[in-house]
Amino acid sequence: MIRFVTAGESHGQALIAWISGLPAGVPIDFEFVQRELHRRQLGYGRGGRQKIEKDRVEFLSGVRHGQTIGAPIAMRLENRDWANWEKSLPVEKLPDGESAERHLTAPRPGHADLAGSMKFNLHDARYILERASARETAARVAAGAIAKLLLRRLDCEVLSHVISVGKARLARAVAWSEIQAVCENLDSPLRCVDAATEAQMKNEVDLVHRAGNTVGGIFEVVAHNVVTGLGSHAQWDEKLDARLAQAVMSIQAVKGVEIGAGITAATSYGSEVMDEIAYDAAGKRFTRSSNRAGGLEGGITNGEDVIVRGYLKPISTLRTPLGTVDMVTKQPVSAAYERSDVCVVPAGGVVGEAMVSLVLAQAMVEKFGGDSLGEMRRNFDSYLRQLKEF
Repeated sequence: MIRFVTAGESHGQALIAWISGLPAGVPIDFEFVQRELHRRQLGYGRGGRQKIEKDRVEFLSGVRHGQTIGAPIAMRLENRDWANWEKSLPVEKLPDGESAERHLTAPRPGHADLAGSMKFNLHDARYILERASARETAARVAAGAIAKLLLRRLDCEVLSHVISVGKARLARAVAWSEIQAVCENLDSPLRCVDAATEAQMKNEVDLVHRAGNTVGGIFEVVAHNVVTGLGSHAQWDEKLDARLAQAVMSIQAVKGVEIGAGITAATSYGSEVMDEIAYDAAGKRFTRSSNRAGGLEGGITNGEDVIVRGYLKPISTLRTPLGTVDMVTKQPVSAAYERSDVCVVPAGGVVGEAMVSLVLAQAMVEKFGGDSLGEMRRNFDSYLRQLKEF
């Protein structure tokens, strides 16, 4: 069973990613892990924090001589901005006069500030926003990179692209090769496969930036060459589409998740939605005429690409703040402004890749088992033969 957790605050000393349950013998491509972390920091509309942080990962356990050893993997990502917050967020109580506390009592609408402060009985949202911050997703991407490396050994790859920013939306189908190309191009400002649509997306970001506003959008995560049979129809919590939806919904600012053409399907007729089945005798595999199901039927992967979309709301921190109420005085005030981004949709896609990869890797381990990668691959190959003989 693959499990992962993260720890750390936005302006604390570091972020920690912990992942266990991987088989021994998985080669770790350290440059690949660093590249994944770098991809998360990119995107037109990102804020000043990305100029401070370098997100270099340090492996503390679970990897020796470049391979997993079957033990839990712990990774540390230093927060370089900690130097500016050490007196504000010290671990130990400082003597009077030495602390430089930065209280936040004007909660931001749309953020966890007020609900979290009330839950934990804190009249200072600082401790809530520090953990609720999307800075935490850097640790998720580190863990997701390890899951991706396992999936690659099982012939599966996970990437993402942006299909919407504000009112600008991609209006055509996208090939896997296009997604590969745009993900290879780190200079793509919004990771959209269509240049004309990407230009419209940039205009949306520029428009809200000038207005002191923020903008959301939709990213699409595609898992390519996923084997048939992951997940199960037997119990509600074994359905893989439900697990993927939870994983992507857990990303900060995601307010909706779609599998395949799920939203369009809700307003369509059955004959317009279902993917007709055929058989490829040469390849000895069942195929589908389309992939509106997004690679999942009955909670089970069906051999088509797994397609998951995340719907990101605009970031809650606005340079032109909305109205709120001070938690201490109970008087109307303007919401607090914390240094923030204008658009994070491309970064959201990278985090989405990490979450989808972690869920798929977990499903792979559940199905194929194996304490070592060699054992797992033998089980996997045996299952592939079973599928061809079906």
